[in-house]
Amino acid sequence: MPTERPLRLFFALACPSDLAEAVCDWRDSQEVGGRPVAQANLHLTLAFLGNQPADSVEGLKQLAAKVRVDAFALRLDQLRTIGKDFACLMPSQSPSPLNQLVEQLHAGLSTHGVMLDARPFLPHVTLSRQVHALPDIQPPAFHWPVRRFGLYCSENTSSGVHYSELASWPLAAPGR
Repeated sequence: MPTERPLRLFFALACPSDLAEAVCDWRDSQEVGGRPVAQANLHLTLAFLGNQPADSVEGLKQLAAKVRVDAFALRLDQLRTIGKDFACLMPSQSPSPLNQLVEQLHAGLSTHGVMLDARPFLPHVTLSRQVHALPDIQPPAFHWPVRRFGLYCSENTSSGVHYSELASWPLAAPGR
């Protein structure tokens, strides 16, 4: 009996299409360089799970359904290079509900036996890869009303990387 191939999974906030379009229009007008991330792939990773067995998806969905965090606003207002050569938009301040969302997911994943990267959470949206030097520019403040998070699968295709949403969960209305 053949073994099902593992899935490359991550929990993330998917960038709303109107915001993704505005971000890409700005990025492309600024000559950020490198290999631009496709507009449809803009997201903020909450937890990268790496390769996981396909049969773990149901348990991950159950884990995520238990997360209780208020919806929040995210303000992306900093442009920085992180890692080896990733140009990213970042918030100058990480909202408390975003940190709570990450903490709850990480705690649940740890209980679920998923080993996560030991590096501290650094909220960012990758705009371009293989960037050698960023232009000296200050981005406009991009406002993102965050109302849900999801579980995604990353697949390499002949036309590039494609992210598929496997499931998503709403965040609570503030004050509920």
